[in-house]
Amino acid sequence: MTVFNLDIYALRRERFLEQLGVAAAIIPASELTMHHADCEWPFRQDSDFFYLTGFDEPGAVALLLPHRPKGERFVLFVQPKDPAAEVWTGFRWGTEGAVKHYGADIAHPLDQLTEKRLTSYLQGAEAIAFRIGRHPKIEPLVLSVWGRQLDTYSHTGIAALGLVAPTPILHSLRLRKEPHELERLREACLISAEAHELARQITKPGMKESEVQAVIEAHFRASGTRGPAYTSIVAGGDNACVLHYTANTALLQDGDLLLIDAGCSVADYYNGDITRTFPINGRFSAEQKELYSLVLAAQEAAIQAVRPGETAEKVHATALRVLVEGLVDLGLLEGDPDGIIERGDYRHLYMHRTGHWLGLDVHDVGAYRLGERPVELETGVVLTVEPGLYVSDRLAVPEGQPEIEECWKGIGIRIEDDVAVTEHGHEVLSQAAEKSIVAMER
Repeated sequence: MTVFNLDIYALRRERFLEQLGVAAAIIPASELTMHHADCEWPFRQDSDFFYLTGFDEPGAVALLLPHRPKGERFVLFVQPKDPAAEVWTGFRWGTEGAVKHYGADIAHPLDQLTEKRLTSYLQGAEAIAFRIGRHPKIEPLVLSVWGRQLDTYSHTGIAALGLVAPTPILHSLRLRKEPHELERLREACLISAEAHELARQITKPGMKESEVQAVIEAHFRASGTRGPAYTSIVAGGDNACVLHYTANTALLQDGDLLLIDAGCSVADYYNGDITRTFPINGRFSAEQKELYSLVLAAQEAAIQAVRPGETAEKVHATALRVLVEGLVDLGLLEGDPDGIIERGDYRHLYMHRTGHWLGLDVHDVGAYRLGERPVELETGVVLTVEPGLYVSDRLAVPEGQPEIEECWKGIGIRIEDDVAVTEHGHEVLSQAAEKSIVAMER
C-alpha cells in the first residue's frame, strides 16, 4: 500500500479527461514478470497508470471515458478479492476497494474485461486513446473491438474512427510537477543524499564496491523506501569510466576515486538520482583535484542556468562550454573551444548529455523538443544536472587532439544533483549531499 490522497488522483484524471476531448482512453497497469521457474520479480507499477489512479496492483485496466455521463467516466477492472490467492500473493483491494478507496466510478473483476463489455463502454467515443506496442495482453482485445466497430460503421454510423496515443497528453501533464509531487521528490532526494553521506564516511581502501553499495541500499530500506530507484553504480577507479557500470565487485584501491550514482524510490514511486565522486583514501591527487574542480564548476554553472524560460539544451551547453574550456587549459584538448564543440572533439572525454527529467520515472517522460524548438523550462519541471569527465583508452582520441598522458587515465568523475524549476529560478532538491572539495576530502 502506498501514500495516497484521493483528491490528487481525481484532479489528475479530470485534467486528463478535459484534454482527451472525444477520445476514450484505455490505460493498463503493469503485469507481473517471471524469473526462475515460478517466481515473480518485485512488482513495479506502470507510471502512467499510477499517475492517474494511484492503484498499485498488477494486471488492472483503467478506462477514462469523457464521452460518458458523470459517474461513469472512471472505470477500473481489477483482480477480485480471493482469500485463497491472497494467502500466497498478498492483499487485494478488489472491486469494492477500487471504488471506495481509489475513487473508481465503477469497478469490475478483471475477467469481465470482455469484448462485449469494452464495446459497450467505448460506444459513442469518436476515438480510442491506447498505447500500441506496450501491453500485449490487452492490445488484441482493443484492436478487435475497434476493428468490429469499423466493420459495422457503414450500417450503424457509430465507431471510433481514430486510434491515438494517450501519452502526449499524459506525459505533458507529468512533466510539470504538482506541489505534492515536489514534496515526494524532496523526500526521495533527502534519503538518497543521506545514503551518499554515509557511504563516504565508511569508504576506505580494501573494501569492496559491493560493501559500499550495501550500506547505501540498507539506508534506503531502513528509511521506509521501496529501495533503489535503479541499479546502484558504485565504481572505483577506472570502473567509473564505464557509464553504466553495475558489477560493483571490485576492491577499492588506495589512490583511486569512487563514483557513486544511487538514489531511492519512495512508496509512491518518486525517485532520487544523485552522483558523487570522492577519493577513496580521503585525499585527491593533483590530477584528480584539477578534473574534479572542473566538473564541479561546470555543474554549478549549469545549475545557475536552470530557470523558467531557459531550456535543457541551454543547461547542457552551459556545462559543456565550461568543461571544454577547462580541458583546453589543462592540455587535454587543443584548439578553439567553439570548433571543438561544433566537431564533437570532446566526446572521448564527455559522451553524455548533462541531464534528464526526473519524477515517477528516473528518466522521466516529457518532450525535450517540439519539432525544431527546444521545450522551455517551466515552474514545476524537475531535471538532473550531471556533467562528468571520463579519461580512459576506451574511445579513440579524435584526429588533431592530444594523446592522453598516463597520469590522467582511469579518472572518472560525475557530479549529479536533482533540480526543480521554481517561479524565479531553481531549487536543488539534493543539496543535503555534500560536493565541495573540502567535504570530499577528510
